Amino acid sequence: MSEAADTAVEAKERDRTVALIIAILALMLALAEAGAKNAQHLSTEKNIEASDLYNFYQAKKIRSTVVQTASEMLEAQKAGLADPKAQEAVDKQIAGFKTTVANFDKDPKKPEDSLDAIQERANAATEARELANHRLGHYELGSGLTQIAIVLASASIITGIAFLMWLSIGLGAIGAILLAFGFFAPTVLGFIG
Repeated sequence: MSEAADTAVEAKERDRTVALIIAILALMLALAEAGAKNAQHLSTEKNIEASDLYNFYQAKKIRSTVVQTASEMLEAQKAGLADPKAQEAVDKQIAGFKTTVANFDKDPKKPEDSLDAIQERANAATEARELANHRLGHYELGSGLTQIAIVLASASIITGIAFLMWLSIGLGAIGAILLAFGFFAPTVLGFIG
């Protein structure tokens, strides 16, 4: 009887240990899912921001090119004008066009809307999107491993196979490492994300 009671106590302790492991894995899974959702949201947000900024840049560049072309056309036509007043009016218009083109390149009223500044902001948004994508990859892989670890830990309770519990702990540890990399150093493992 004593041996059966000892076995039952050991089984109960093992089940409690596995239940604690499952609880820790579930917590880790919740953190992984929250991190993945946040990274996915940030990735989408930064992708939209980068797209908007690149479109803004292109629109300003196109408008600048159109005004530049108009200025060059007036320059070419100016030589054919005999009237000094007409030439003066054309010179004034050309100067206005050149000022407009310069303002597109370096906007004095809103420096953040200068072409270089827009390009820098778009590049920064693109880099932030890529970083979020790297994080997302780590979180998703860590989440998947954690889910498998939970299933294996649950199976170890049902079957009593200790190897499943140890495999669960191993996969959970790898998942935790991936989550840590996703949070602290998402670009270290370049093949993920």
